[in-house]
Amino acid sequence: MKLWFRKVSVILITILTLGLYIPPTYLSADPAENEEVASPKEEPTLLDDSPFETDTDDHQPNNDYLSQITVIAKNATISKLGPRIFDQVEEDVFTNILPTMEEIISSILEEGSEDVIPYYGISEQTTRGYGEKIFNLYDGRTNEDIARFHVRRDNRPGEGYWFNFHYHLNTDNFEKHHVIGEIFWDKNTPPKWMS
Repeated sequence: MKLWFRKVSVILITILTLGLYIPPTYLSADPAENEEVASPKEEPTLLDDSPFETDTDDHQPNNDYLSQITVIAKNATISKLGPRIFDQVEEDVFTNILPTMEEIISSILEEGSEDVIPYYGISEQTTRGYGEKIFNLYDGRTNEDIARFHVRRDNRPGEGYWFNFHYHLNTDNFEKHHVIGEIFWDKNTPPKWMS
């Protein structure tokens, strides 16, 4: 009877797990293609290692550098939301959240001295599931975070779920929430991040 029970349990476990594991999309059936595809990196990205160049008339950060860093921030935010959430809140994200986030990043960059700004970078390690982290703005020389950008799910009784976009600064030890904006989801529970 033990052998019979063991065989039945192996068959049931095989049937239950069939189709539950889905390999990553960057894998291919052709081994030669797998070697060419780079695996995702968890290292933060510095945008430019060259010295910062400015015009003598203009004392603001280089517009190219600012546009590069904001594009990375926008992509990280969209990636964090995932296609299921982003498809429903796309208009609010583009009209309210991303422009405000761009202003905040540019004001943080303007506060830094000109010799430090080229070493600012954005970490590309977003948190899946229920974590709040979108990205961190950091100084690449010291690896210290300057600002941490997060999104939180708020379930307000009687109203439903809201996405609260906010950031923390190192000047107050990342304790105070600085609000970027809020987006209403629905009364139903939103899916996990990046799903």
